[in-house]
Amino acid sequence: MSDLRIIGHSRPKVDAISKATGALKYADDIFLPRMAYARLLRSPHPHALIRSINIERARELPGVLAVLTGGDLPTRFGVLANNEDETALAIDRVRYIGEPVAAVAAMDEATAEQAVALIQVDYEELEPILSIEQALAAGTDRIHDWTRRPNVHKHIALEFGDVSAAFDAADYVREDTFYYEGSGHVALEEHAVVASFERDGKLTVWSGTQVPHYLHRALSKVLGIPDGHVRVIVPGVGGGFGGKSEPFGFEFCTAELSRRTGRPVKLSLTREEVFYTHRGRHPGQIWIKTGVKKDGTLTGLAVRAFLDGGAYSSFGIATTFYVGSLLPLTYKLPAYRYEGIRVFTNKPPCGPKR
Repeated sequence: MSDLRIIGHSRPKVDAISKATGALKYADDIFLPRMAYARLLRSPHPHALIRSINIERARELPGVLAVLTGGDLPTRFGVLANNEDETALAIDRVRYIGEPVAAVAAMDEATAEQAVALIQVDYEELEPILSIEQALAAGTDRIHDWTRRPNVHKHIALEFGDVSAAFDAADYVREDTFYYEGSGHVALEEHAVVASFERDGKLTVWSGTQVPHYLHRALSKVLGIPDGHVRVIVPGVGGGFGGKSEPFGFEFCTAELSRRTGRPVKLSLTREEVFYTHRGRHPGQIWIKTGVKKDGTLTGLAVRAFLDGGAYSSFGIATTFYVGSLLPLTYKLPAYRYEGIRVFTNKPPCGPKR
């Protein structure tokens, strides 16, 4: 053991001094010459069709440099390539309270906020789906047209061993149902991004992201520029825990606003907006049947989990799988059955939370 260089030895924390003294810079600490500021208009409705958006008054406000709506960034994205179901700004329909529908760049944040308030959106409200039971109920409308079963995003089944025989061999068999209401990451640092699109067509983005490579790939795709022209820099990250582990629409909006204005653009979310952005742990309803011997030995386990994924896919496929695949890992278990169902609801999307 004495020959090992890492294990068993104290190692200096390379960023300790900068963090302890406040010298470390985060995305919101970055200020560039001629920088503009962006704000987002968000939906007040959990589920509604967008009949029209009038941005003329916002455009005419002195100090406003550019305004975007969903049609300006129509390319869909997602952290998992087989579930790209989001756009930077809502197109035709909003699916949760707080979903962005327009973005503004202005000379200062106050003007951007004022411009956002001048944007007029005509909504046709739809019946929201706000629970797992509603999502699975017969006759319920689909939140996404592409789902094979209404509002079921992912259905996973895993099994090993003879589960029926395991329960027959048990001295005690019990069933429990657990409810979890979900939770948010609430990192000390709210999400923030600065984008600078240069005249040579190259883009630099500073973002407090946990996944710079995913963001790099998505920026190239959504903005339609070569990946060799995109650079993502991660400054200090003031906590993430999974809540900053995928590309977000506001990052694409900021980059596009920089391209259109010819200026660097910054967008920093408020704490309220972080809760809309969410990606927190899924609310869930989990039924567990357990077989056990008198000496405490487990004979078998059967689990059925229903997860509330919110309005979009996020890491949902992986989350649904992990709930079942990780549950038995700490036990010697000869037989196990798992069924997991993730549903869509009209709430902010859920994702990974460590």
